[in-house]
Amino acid sequence: MSKKGIFAIVLMFSISLIFAQENKEEVKDGWKKGGNVAITFNQSAFNNEWTGGGISNLLANILVNYDMNLTQGDLIWDNKLIADYGALKNKGDENFTKSNDRLEFNSLLGKKMKGFWYYSAYFNMKTQMDTGVDGDGNKTTHFFSPAYFQVGPGLLWKKSDNLKVNISPAAAKYIIVHDEFAGSFGTDLGKTSAFELGASVNGYYKLGLGKNISMENLLGLYSNYLNEAKNVDVDYTMNLVMTVNKYISTNLTFQAIYDDNAQRNGFQIREAFGVGVNFKF
Repeated sequence: MSKKGIFAIVLMFSISLIFAQENKEEVKDGWKKGGNVAITFNQSAFNNEWTGGGISNLLANILVNYDMNLTQGDLIWDNKLIADYGALKNKGDENFTKSNDRLEFNSLLGKKMKGFWYYSAYFNMKTQMDTGVDGDGNKTTHFFSPAYFQVGPGLLWKKSDNLKVNISPAAAKYIIVHDEFAGSFGTDLGKTSAFELGASVNGYYKLGLGKNISMENLLGLYSNYLNEAKNVDVDYTMNLVMTVNKYISTNLTFQAIYDDNAQRNGFQIREAFGVGVNFKF
């Protein structure tokens, strides 16, 4: 990936810092748990007399976002689970097709050094929950294939649960795929797994843009020392929630991925917008 492309994604993440607010919340020992479930719907409908073009369709999406953070003296342990799944049905289709599928778990352990800095170790797992197909009906993925794992030591800068950046100069990455995808997603021909060693940078920032508007930003960068170290994998996600009342909200998700191991070159872009119900727990 070019340096200009990397700069563009990092800039998108950094722009949100302009709105940063000072965190004055007192940090207490113990667990801090919380999350939300957002169910959104989109519908387009056209009658037989409509001449402008278009296909009637129905889209539904469910997003589970849950945090479990522990503070114990000079130790912290932050955990985040994200499960995001969507399905689409066009008029005339017999079944729903998958429109979105993401399962991710992050775990970050830190021991305080000085100020906002910590010694750290992190673990990340990314995969999907359902079978995916291309435009020709060919199977491209299925549950836990591919699955990506990252682990490594590093340094963490954490101002609050809502603002942190972890840097790991020795991050191991492990990729596994099912037999039918051997040789794909970064594995060698005939192989169902691959190992990489590189450097990673992971940032998280959540902020309020208004009384009822919140924005969550997640940025992941990874460079593989063992192969084409100058190429950087990028994964940026922005979740914007505009609350109407206690249960009704408008949700916008934007995700941009660049991965040298992907089946197609270039950025993978996903955008979803809808109105639905939102439950906090």
